[in-house]
Amino acid sequence: MNRVRRSSSSPTIDAPPPTASPAAVDVEHLSVHFRIRVDSLTLRGDLARLVRRRKAVERIVPALEDLSFSVPRGSVLAIIGRNGAGKTTLLRAIAGVLAPDAGRIVVRGQLNLLIPGAGFNAALTGRENITLGGLASGMSDDRIAEIAESVAEFAELGEYLDYPIRTYSSGMRSRLGFAVAAHLDPDVLLIDEALSAGDAGFAEKAGRKMAELCGHGRTILLVTHGLSSVRTMATDAMWMHQGRVVAHDTPEDVVARYMRWCRLENLDLLSDPFT
Repeated sequence: MNRVRRSSSSPTIDAPPPTASPAAVDVEHLSVHFRIRVDSLTLRGDLARLVRRRKAVERIVPALEDLSFSVPRGSVLAIIGRNGAGKTTLLRAIAGVLAPDAGRIVVRGQLNLLIPGAGFNAALTGRENITLGGLASGMSDDRIAEIAESVAEFAELGEYLDYPIRTYSSGMRSRLGFAVAAHLDPDVLLIDEALSAGDAGFAEKAGRKMAELCGHGRTILLVTHGLSSVRTMATDAMWMHQGRVVAHDTPEDVVARYMRWCRLENLDLLSDPFT
């Protein structure tokens, strides 16, 4: 099923050429802005506003500015960039968690968003959370029972599968989250740094699982700071900076450009990657 979110549009920035067949994800002229109350950031500001009976002053902070790109079916798009570049905001917008202020997003197929620590009920066991995830995706009880053991084996939880999630380490939560999302048969899987807490062995296994999913026509968008993962897992890469796309090309080219810019920035030789 296709989901489309629309708003007004504006000129494009650094958009790659369109794909020949319908892509799994199309993003066109996407902008997302956050509104913050400037004089309510402190207790003193709140008290002053109440005493003077004036409205709070709002400031609009651009998080994403006019993004346009497509993600072909069966591909892995790695999204890199410094903290605050807009990577997580982009995934949340694609997932429908955030409404765009401008632009259009089309997702063709079932989508799962995987963010560390999100989507789990800490009071329930790992097994119960697997059941919840399956029910939320519309799976039958029989199908959930079929995948439960596979998920548990993949996540390497052992007896902890029947312990409450609140007793899990960050690595255990990360492994379970990826295992659940990967076994729910999504058409499009959005992963936001969910593999950062896992060890090298699990990251390698997750990479093989992603390759298997893509081999069956699944599509993955992966936000990561691990540049080695970009080279080994991704078929395409996109570098974001201050809510805009700097580069969208092969993993080797994008990682090379990003690393070169990071070195120059550290030497105070260059501050604007768009120049």
